Amino acid sequence: MPALNNGVQLFAILLTLKGNFNDMRKFGFFLLLFLLSGRLFAQAYPAATIFHIRSSNTSFPDTARAKGHLYDKVLYDAATHYSDSSVLIIVPKNLDARKSVDLVFWFHGWRNNIDSAAERYQLTRQFLASNLNAVLVLAETAKDSPDSYGGKLENEGVFKALVVDVMIGLKTRQLVPLKCHPGHILLAGHSGAYRVMAHILKNGEMPVDEVVLFDALYAETDKFMNWITADGSHRFIDIYTDHGGTDEETRSLMKLLDTAKQSYVFREENELTPQILKENRLVFIHSPHEHDKIIANPDNFLLYLLNEPFLARSRP
Repeated sequence: MPALNNGVQLFAILLTLKGNFNDMRKFGFFLLLFLLSGRLFAQAYPAATIFHIRSSNTSFPDTARAKGHLYDKVLYDAATHYSDSSVLIIVPKNLDARKSVDLVFWFHGWRNNIDSAAERYQLTRQFLASNLNAVLVLAETAKDSPDSYGGKLENEGVFKALVVDVMIGLKTRQLVPLKCHPGHILLAGHSGAYRVMAHILKNGEMPVDEVVLFDALYAETDKFMNWITADGSHRFIDIYTDHGGTDEETRSLMKLLDTAKQSYVFREENELTPQILKENRLVFIHSPHEHDKIIANPDNFLLYLLNEPFLARSRP
């Protein structure tokens, strides 16, 4: 059996095959392999502390999905897709947090979960490669479901409470001092993540310095526009493709910015340079790549992290 980067795929296979094991000793053997794969996952990123917490301030469970969600004549039941309150937290080993710690929140899109997204889009690798003095946080939303609904995180103050839970998780593990408080907060997300991010900007009751949309501007454009114009320091990056369905809405936002006399830059992806990212707070990027390729093929998440103004580099 080849080495696994994480145990997510193996665990899913085990759940599927459990009923086919007529000998529970065999199932126990494969369960042991799953547990070992978790160690392999940790070993794959020795430059980080990676752990999960549970938070009642994630998206689900939520009353609006108590009976699941019907999409394209398929029911995505609540127990499987709308009951997971997990938060994945990735902390660089050399994090130097004293009075404050900066937080980068990633929200996944349709048919993903926090663990599959972290691996599929190489978020952990790219984040650690940036050598930022910050923490990457992935809060579960609609798990493995075609659904953009953000659940409780769309409500007033819930994101603020989630940040508190993340800070408690960091302090409990002695990764930050007890008096440490949240510093800069950045939101990044792919595809259907646009909705929960937009509502966090409106109702989250926490200052957000930067938003990065990876082929994700499908709707809620007014919320992003209001946030952009509310503070001249707010930074917004939108990369979009011809295939993701975001072209029209992206152009609509640029027209709104033109009307409001807000300056921005537009570039084709092959024209983008680190200098452009460093010198401009509103950047629109057209990519020729596919919807699922723009995060890690090429490493755009890493590129944006390396050239943003809010987060400091870790000390050697």
